[in-house]
Amino acid sequence: MGKSYGFIEITGVTAAMDALDLMCKAADVELATWERKLGGRLVTLVVQGDVVAVTEAVETASANAIKKPAASGIIASPHEEIVRLVQMSASRFR
Repeated sequence: MGKSYGFIEITGVTAAMDALDLMCKAADVELATWERKLGGRLVTLVVQGDVVAVTEAVETASANAIKKPAASGIIASPHEEIVRLVQMSASRFR
């Protein structure tokens, strides 16, 4: 199966790191990119992997993170424009 994306938006950098740790330990996913908004109060994490792993990772983090995520989502088969957008976001950090 192809690449899938999972998103978690959570309040605070510490909570985001906790959520990312949970996601990476729960399933075979890797961080694709991340963004901080509102001075770091909102952090969006984007992980990638196969759809089963991404789903497990997002569900685990949503249920067990130290803060409840403001939003979460999964894109099982992203359109090429979504892939391009994520890659553009990731390239800012290289």
